[in-house]
Amino acid sequence: MENIKVERLLINYKTLDMFKRFKAYGNQELSMHEELQNNFIENNIVSPFYGIYYANNLAARMCLYEMNKQYDYYFEPPQDYLTLWKLEVLPDYRKKGYGKALVEFAKSFQLPIKTNPLINSQGFWEKMGFQKAHYDMQRDLGENPLIWLPDGVKEKETEN
Repeated sequence: MENIKVERLLINYKTLDMFKRFKAYGNQELSMHEELQNNFIENNIVSPFYGIYYANNLAARMCLYEMNKQYDYYFEPPQDYLTLWKLEVLPDYRKKGYGKALVEFAKSFQLPIKTNPLINSQGFWEKMGFQKAHYDMQRDLGENPLIWLPDGVKEKETEN
């Protein structure tokens, strides 16, 4: 992992065009694109996306939201936490440490992290120190979240 730099992505037409190369391109990017078309604001929107560039190509990206402790149903003691999603590394850039660098960046905030893994990514998340949250039918609504616990934090006991 030589000189891998994670940076907050600017939300502009160029970045949104690069997002189209990712499988997990979805509604959020489409709504950002529409907002840009309506307002034509370049590099001015605070983005929840972080990424890694290789040369001028976006090689990997993730979305990282800080959630307020009032919505914390996962961790004890209740606290602000991060929701990590849309982590993806383009095929040509896999096995180079980019996914790991993004997760380590998220961990550097020293807040608990919740994610819902993509299909066939369980092994990656386990290597990164994530564990399955005990399933709670009302809270998880069919998802199988994984969590990462920094020192001093434990999983909230479920009601089941």
